[in-house]
Amino acid sequence: VNMKAPLLLILTVWLNTQYGGCALSSSCSVPPSKWCSSLDSAIQCGVLKQCLESNFTRDHKAADPIEVGLYYESLCPGCRMFLTQELLPTWVMLSDIMTVDLVPYGNAQEKHDGQKYTFECQHGEQECLGNMIETCLLNMTQAAFQIIYCMESSADVIKAAQSCVTLYDPSLQWGKVMNCVNGNQGNQLMHLNAVKTKDLNPPHQYVPWVTINGKHTEDLQQKAMNSLFTLVCSMYQGSKPAMCGGAKRHYKSYCDKE
Repeated sequence: VNMKAPLLLILTVWLNTQYGGCALSSSCSVPPSKWCSSLDSAIQCGVLKQCLESNFTRDHKAADPIEVGLYYESLCPGCRMFLTQELLPTWVMLSDIMTVDLVPYGNAQEKHDGQKYTFECQHGEQECLGNMIETCLLNMTQAAFQIIYCMESSADVIKAAQSCVTLYDPSLQWGKVMNCVNGNQGNQLMHLNAVKTKDLNPPHQYVPWVTINGKHTEDLQQKAMNSLFTLVCSMYQGSKPAMCGGAKRHYKSYCDKE
């Protein structure tokens, strides 16, 4: 259970301990910021009720994030447009209320060849290479989405890959990426993409193929293509963030005319 105390809770409990609301246990050995970090510390410090009430309130204000899945191909023009113009910009603005699952495979075909799998891609060998690079990146770095965006928004997806990796994750060696691409790891990861794509229900008929919370309908697809931002905002069940027209923060910061 996540029981991190907000500053308001810490202040409330501190005032209670100072002015008679409750007595802080003498066995409390953790600072106020850690009182609600675990059940044991809450009990030890005599603030279990306040921690539980705070946690209950937060749980009822939040909601599960919207899960957006994209089944695509690295060289598909429509896929590239949706990823760069809809998916990543929406994720940048709404990352607090949405998650993204990228599955590079699309309309490829898989064959089992002894100990490994071989793949034929709709747009040729270069697309298979792009799919494989992006699949390996998704399993090697937390900056994968940004790197893939960099690749897909470039004139040449494949040629841009190494420089995009250097830009967004300088610690990731390109040689390690290519070891994955050319080795058993990449082969098995692409097989998992193939299985995941084949298991879609309903089966995909085209790419980009969008799922929302694991589901695909033509209505959801069209709404995602027209404005993924609007779709995610409308479907989120929790308190709407300011970006979606929820509670707004007002910042007063002006440069006055001298």
